[in-house]
Amino acid sequence: MDTQHIHDITERVLAGGEITSREALALDCMTPEESLALRESAARVTSHFSSRVFDSCSIINARSGRCPEDCKWCAQSAHYGTTIHTYPLVDRDTCMEMAAHNRNAGIRRFSLVTSGRTIKGNALDTVCSYYSRLRIEEPGMCLCASMGLLDDDAMAKLRKAGVQRYHCNMESSRSYFPTLCTTHTQDDKLTTIERARRAGFEICSGGIIGMGETMRQRIELALELREFSPVSIPINVLQPIPGTPLENSKPVTDDEYLDTVAIFRMIHPRAVLRFAGGRANISPQAQREALRIAINGAIMGDMLTTVGSQIESDKKMVKEAGYEW
Repeated sequence: MDTQHIHDITERVLAGGEITSREALALDCMTPEESLALRESAARVTSHFSSRVFDSCSIINARSGRCPEDCKWCAQSAHYGTTIHTYPLVDRDTCMEMAAHNRNAGIRRFSLVTSGRTIKGNALDTVCSYYSRLRIEEPGMCLCASMGLLDDDAMAKLRKAGVQRYHCNMESSRSYFPTLCTTHTQDDKLTTIERARRAGFEICSGGIIGMGETMRQRIELALELREFSPVSIPINVLQPIPGTPLENSKPVTDDEYLDTVAIFRMIHPRAVLRFAGGRANISPQAQREALRIAINGAIMGDMLTTVGSQIESDKKMVKEAGYEW
């Protein structure tokens, strides 16, 4: 695809149209000149459609480890011998303290994330009680949840408790996901997302790059996400965890990352594209460039099983990129 074609696509997207699947897939092998043109196009699209108020969120690992699923990237899987700290549900006071800490730092969204295939019974009732309390104590904070493959009843309970957005990552393209996980399918994820929609949730769904997939498969993931248009798309970079099958994965380069987020922006002009786990593997210079061309949100603070970025340094970088906090 030459630079003129990239320009033509950009004008179409800016006018409210979209890049076709065929055009998007043709971006899997670009020359350096085409790559730079695409990044500038993504920057124009981001500037045109995105709010200048940065979309920040934070997560608490509310239940850790002992997960029966065999996702090859995940330190929380019981199938692998990792050294992460495992524990049952955190207590309510810890949850409230974490929410207050993040609110005081100016973060607008807060999510409980639980390990395991799903959450139900007493554990579900407990987290719902946390959310009900958070709705009272932190009325200005948007509440999110990431709790696996839930049924309609669980979705309804979370919605009633005050949760506004549900997160369920597709993780990788349909063509590659079966090589990464055998205990559930992407159809299981899509069923969960449809249940969340029926319950009235906004949808947050993205993936992880650097798990051995090709650039074409990353583009396939972006196109598959477009089928249900999540409002928020976390773009994680694999953090290889010792003991997992992907511990020796080849690192993602800065150029790969920037091309990936630029392509995601062209396919999702209005979504929040979010820095997420593994961002520390990308250089500070590339992170600043990603903010210019495509990224307009972030998960801040610590991640699930690895240390995330420091909130204050993130705020400084975001403001330097021209966003409001």
